[in-house]
Amino acid sequence: MPTNCAAAGCATTYNKHINISFHRFPLDPKRRKEWIRLVRRKNFVPGKHTFLCSKHFEASCFDLTGQTRRLKMDAVPTIFDFCTHIKSVKLKSKNLLKKNNSCAPSGPSNLKSNLNTQQVLLEHSYAFRNPMEAKRRIIKLEKEIASLKRKMKTCLQKERRATRRWIQATCLVKNLEANNILPKGTSEHILPTALSSLPLEDFKILEGKQQDKTLAVT
Repeated sequence: MPTNCAAAGCATTYNKHINISFHRFPLDPKRRKEWIRLVRRKNFVPGKHTFLCSKHFEASCFDLTGQTRRLKMDAVPTIFDFCTHIKSVKLKSKNLLKKNNSCAPSGPSNLKSNLNTQQVLLEHSYAFRNPMEAKRRIIKLEKEIASLKRKMKTCLQKERRATRRWIQATCLVKNLEANNILPKGTSEHILPTALSSLPLEDFKILEGKQQDKTLAVT
């Protein structure tokens, strides 16, 4: 019967009234070696009555099909609390035979890691150091988007007005030309070739459409 958990820093003890299960180290040499590595206890050799509690396994590691909660054949402990200032550290092992690096380096290596992090922040302007900075950036971008939308609306209004005036002027020239007030061929000299070749009726249709658009906008 287990009495306590063998994981470093874990104070869980066996209590039949608490829904926490205890699990022996596997007999398979490869799996057993992987468990020992993940526990990270120096010169640790588990015995016949050495257990790990269920707190150190993810929910996906358990087989709940029967009446007893059992570990799956490929289950490994991944949840530990190795340091007092770190609440939890999850070590993921997708391949039981894959060798992992030793404990996280300290000293100059940590300084190098911090420098690399700062370099990433400098190279990628979209990386933010904290949520407040991201929120301020989002607010600023929303204001810029609103300003651009107003400018775009103003430009579209100017474009519609300019188009309407151009169509009205073209209709006027063609009307004067049709009523012999202006010499024949005047429109060919003052209008682009693509416009001068269009009949007057087409311009009247365009003028009506422009007026409809203006009324719809207002």
